[in-house]
Amino acid sequence: MSIVENKAIVRRFLEGIFRQGNPDVVDELADPDFVVHDPSSEAGQVDAEGVKESIAWSHSAFPDLRVTIEDQVAEGGKVATRWRVSGTHQSEMMGVTATGNQVTFTGTQTDYISGGKIVESWSNWDTLGMMGQIGAAPVPERQTES
Repeated sequence: MSIVENKAIVRRFLEGIFRQGNPDVVDELADPDFVVHDPSSEAGQVDAEGVKESIAWSHSAFPDLRVTIEDQVAEGGKVATRWRVSGTHQSEMMGVTATGNQVTFTGTQTDYISGGKIVESWSNWDTLGMMGQIGAAPVPERQTES
């Protein structure tokens, strides 16, 4: 697969997850042994079924999720993506009842693609920032210069 095709696979994957809330995108674009390395997950990694579960709970809490691909860089079978997600907190998440708050958080991920499928993904996103925006974590005050 070409670099352009690999970038398109990752873009379709992210849009399917965040914008469409479509768990079928995992079966379509990810290898059956697909794994996501994510330090925000309890085990530090998530398999394909875990990704499908996260699609369900995230779209339950934020039914209007949107994703913007800020940047993509690819070399060989690896695609690095910087993205921004936004949505409205409309249902319980992490024990926090719906706040109606608009949230925006960013993340990066590097995906390894082989044979037209995403085999492995390394993800890091602003979990604390998102939790702060829904009131599940304290938000530090910004320092201003005098």
